[in-house]
Amino acid sequence: MIVVVCPGQGSQTPGFLSPWIDFSGRELLEGMSAAAGVDLVQHGTLSDADTIRDTAIAQPLIVAAGILTLRALFADGRRERVGGIAGHSVGEITAAAGAGILTDDEALRFVGERGRAMADAAALTPTGMSAVVGGDQTELLALFEEVGVVPANYNGGGQIVVAGAPDALARLAESAPRGVRVIPLQVAGAFHTQYMTPAVERLAAVASTLEPADPTLPIWTNKDGSLVDSGSRFVELLVGQVSSPVRWDLDMEAFAAAGVTGLIEVAPAGALTGLAKRGLKGVPAVAVKTPDDLPAALELLDQAA
Repeated sequence: MIVVVCPGQGSQTPGFLSPWIDFSGRELLEGMSAAAGVDLVQHGTLSDADTIRDTAIAQPLIVAAGILTLRALFADGRRERVGGIAGHSVGEITAAAGAGILTDDEALRFVGERGRAMADAAALTPTGMSAVVGGDQTELLALFEEVGVVPANYNGGGQIVVAGAPDALARLAESAPRGVRVIPLQVAGAFHTQYMTPAVERLAAVASTLEPADPTLPIWTNKDGSLVDSGSRFVELLVGQVSSPVRWDLDMEAFAAAGVTGLIEVAPAGALTGLAKRGLKGVPAVAVKTPDDLPAALELLDQAA
């Protein structure tokens, strides 16, 4: 069973959409830009790293890249060979489009407002995020509470991303047990925590304008790693997800329980295949960073036919 996974924010790099424009055509991305309210052509080809780190720009870029990849992967009837799909954080919007819950236009409209709403929420209070690698999870959770940070992403493979005020993140780095690495992340705020609550109401308003369909591919949620068979329920989870933790560890456990035999990560790929090396040891994985990586992904799909 092949599972397609869709990455979250932080995977973008300057110019990463250039080969996809050459492959898919500028007109398609221009249409996505109009839906998202962001110039994806400009930011995906010419903007520098600081510019595309902006949450309001990064999130639509990531979803657009994923949708372009899905179009190529699913062409010529190959979608029927996919056993399921899931996304990490904003990648859940990409996955919703891939599963048929949202149209591409709806996905871009939703992510455009998500990026703006989360950027505005992040601007209200100085916060940040750090990746914590290694250590005993039970001991770490107690330490997080002690220093005043909260888990935002349980990524599996011994990695938890935490969020909080800068002074709390500094206390965590100073108090980390031996053998535990605390790595500051270049993000704008404390995503997937209570700090994002102001964004929820804005996303609920956008969600009310959507017409979600029930998924035509199995799709797992970040909420708890379970399968969701209702499109409207999945959209509800997308709204609440911005202020609740991402349980990618449970998603990977669900993939394993379902009998995953291969993983394909859509552009901008790399982060989730990296986590799979630790959380799904021995499962072949292909990171589709550019169209040049498509043949390897298609070969993996052909093996599942």
